[in-house]
Amino acid sequence: MPLALLALAVGAFGIGTTEFVMMGLLPNVADDLHTSIPTAGHLVSAYALGVVIGAPLLAAVTARLPRRHVLIGLMVLFVAGNALSAAAPDYHWLVAARFVSGLPHGAFFGVGAVVATGLVAPERKARSVSLMFLGLTVANIAGVPVATLMGQHFGWRATFLGVSAIGIAAVAALALLVPADRGHATSTGLRGELGALGSLPVWLALATTVAGFGALFAAYSYITPMLTGTAGYSEASVTLLLALFGVGSTVGNLLGGRLADHSLRRTLFAGLASLTVVLALFPVLMRTEWSAALAVILLGVAAFVTGSPLNMMVMEKAAAAPSLASSANQAAFNLANAGGAWIGGVALAAGFGLTSPAVAGAGLAALGLGVATLAYAVDRRRAPASTGRLVAAHVPQRREAARR
Repeated sequence: MPLALLALAVGAFGIGTTEFVMMGLLPNVADDLHTSIPTAGHLVSAYALGVVIGAPLLAAVTARLPRRHVLIGLMVLFVAGNALSAAAPDYHWLVAARFVSGLPHGAFFGVGAVVATGLVAPERKARSVSLMFLGLTVANIAGVPVATLMGQHFGWRATFLGVSAIGIAAVAALALLVPADRGHATSTGLRGELGALGSLPVWLALATTVAGFGALFAAYSYITPMLTGTAGYSEASVTLLLALFGVGSTVGNLLGGRLADHSLRRTLFAGLASLTVVLALFPVLMRTEWSAALAVILLGVAAFVTGSPLNMMVMEKAAAAPSLASSANQAAFNLANAGGAWIGGVALAAGFGLTSPAVAGAGLAALGLGVATLAYAVDRRRAPASTGRLVAAHVPQRREAARR
């Protein structure tokens, strides 16, 4: 695998760290800026909103630019957003800075996925995407805990300065390692990319992402009360268990990339089916400490096995607009985050028990499997029609050739 993938992984590591570290710093930020923790929670939403808006927008407006330059520019914007977060004088400025920090997130992963697949042989495309996303999963194991400890001991502003330093390292790595003559944007421009994104199979692929990862966040958003209230863990043990989730997600990410290179559809279907089963078993697995720890690891594996296949599926359905489609998929991931957490909260508020968000997640995973099946069925129906039109178009030419 080329070293350019390392540069992409460094950028993904920084993005993953800044995305998730805010959850652990909310009490510190709220206390320092004299606001409540629920109000400080809007900082998480501001970042997610930046991802949803920035992902398709930045990918679209940079459609004609060389992708290497786009990646560097996006990471510069990422550094600026985190530096502004560190210097924010009050809560409202911090909300704006977090929004800016989220803008390049989706476009970086979207454009980066296209660059990654262009650097390797066709039979290694999914694996190359998984290696880029390795930075995101490793961030949950190392980046987020270290950044959280840094914020708790030296102040939350130090955390964002540290993340800015990671971004600067990523800029240098991208400039040095990503070949300048690889991965130029398509010549179709903004109109062509938007047109390619408008097909039904693409939207079904994006819906699969929303349902599939919505299943994960329906359960993961409430994993702490499950572990403490049902499995019997102390709050001090939760950090270690979340690190186990990071290990599981890293294993799942690498496994999904390798398997998807052999069969994209089977890997996607198997991953969503496994996620359905794991989440449906949560009420049983959360009864003891050892089985609850196993459930956390299996959740990470099952969810992130689908990561690379979902991204490749969207790029496959929108072959004429891979950058925009892949970036839109990152927006879909964040919609899944918000929607899954909301659905899990509804189940919990309805009084169905602490593990009910996981059961709701199982329903979402099953829905994702159904939507993915529909997406491939639509493709199969369109393929014969397209072939028939192609053959019909050549019949007059063949008859004219025969007369000659």
